[in-house]
Amino acid sequence: MKLDINKIEDFQSGVIIPINKPYEWTSFDVVKKVKNQIVKKLRQTLDIRFKNFKVGHAGTLDPLAEGLVLICTGKATKKVNQLMADEKEYIATIELGKTTPSYDLETDYDNTFPTDHINEDLVKNALKSFIGEQDQIPPVYSAKNINGKRAYEYARKGEEVELKANKITIYEVELLNYQMPLITIKIVCSKGTYIRSLAYDIGKKLNSGGHLVKLIRTRIGEYKIDSSITIEELEILLSNL
Repeated sequence: MKLDINKIEDFQSGVIIPINKPYEWTSFDVVKKVKNQIVKKLRQTLDIRFKNFKVGHAGTLDPLAEGLVLICTGKATKKVNQLMADEKEYIATIELGKTTPSYDLETDYDNTFPTDHINEDLVKNALKSFIGEQDQIPPVYSAKNINGKRAYEYARKGEEVELKANKITIYEVELLNYQMPLITIKIVCSKGTYIRSLAYDIGKKLNSGGHLVKLIRTRIGEYKIDSSITIEELEILLSNL
């Protein structure tokens, strides 16, 4: 994507930057990197210090996930809540027959389950059952705030926590690839949906287990990953302003 940026001051006016987040980066890592790059260029170009230059993101993406993160600068940070409310699209690869405490690859396997009874039609029927509004319990290894601490802080210490269910909506779920024990699905869902929890719940629905092994966020509202840029491409863009 070529951002419609003609001068460095545009970032102050407000820009929404669709970034393709690398694997193992946190959303905060992306915000920090983008802010540092822009502030450095502002200082070089305008010879002014920008201590309060605002940069934020519209929706957290787990470190082990890749894909679209919307970075808002300057006055565009006022649009963060609006952007966060938009529907999301993901491509997820799930391994059936095994679970992990974090519902993904952050933690080791804790249980194994039979998969001999599972076939493609069974998977397709199970996926259909998740379409619509529903209550979803977040993973214990999540950033949900519980009594002033993140849920994962309790989980990593082996402390039990009770997480309340969130009301979410899954608009579409489609099987893209079936190659046991792996299935790849496309999900279109509402704000607040945990794809890790969905992976776990799909495994349970199939009378087996499941955990997320790969996740790519491909769309947020009207913003698509095909129109995103990398951190490196942003750096090149800034150098040419």
